[in-house]
Amino acid sequence: MGQGRATWVAFVGRESIFAYGLWVDRVPEHAPEAYDAFREGNRLLAAGSPHAASVALERARDLAPGQGSIHETLGRAYFRTARYTLARDEFALAIELDPVNDYAHFGIGLALARLGDLASARRHLKLAVAMRPLDDYLAALAEIGGGE
Repeated sequence: MGQGRATWVAFVGRESIFAYGLWVDRVPEHAPEAYDAFREGNRLLAAGSPHAASVALERARDLAPGQGSIHETLGRAYFRTARYTLARDEFALAIELDPVNDYAHFGIGLALARLGDLASARRHLKLAVAMRPLDDYLAALAEIGGGE
């Protein structure tokens, strides 16, 4: 495996990670625990337990701050538990780390709409649609009157 100075951006395995096109063999100290917590959070979210998922995902976030995938998934858990302000904040962090994350723009758009900030919601939903015109994105934009 090659040495690299890439920013840690994705979980791939328990011993190495793939970051910006490079295999990086220096895994952060808490990566295995963060990875396990992230996987558990995803499992719980898929099983329909967003409250329990948020606990596991908060642990993952605290162990591995700056991971866009964790912020995005935690935002989804918060949204599903009607904690829209927290969801907005996690999606915003995911976007800060990866500005072309279409799902994070979609998620923040939905959260902002629930919080009553329709102008900002439209902006993010339009970006999500421009990046990837999925039916869910288009429907959410149309629902808040952003399709004009």
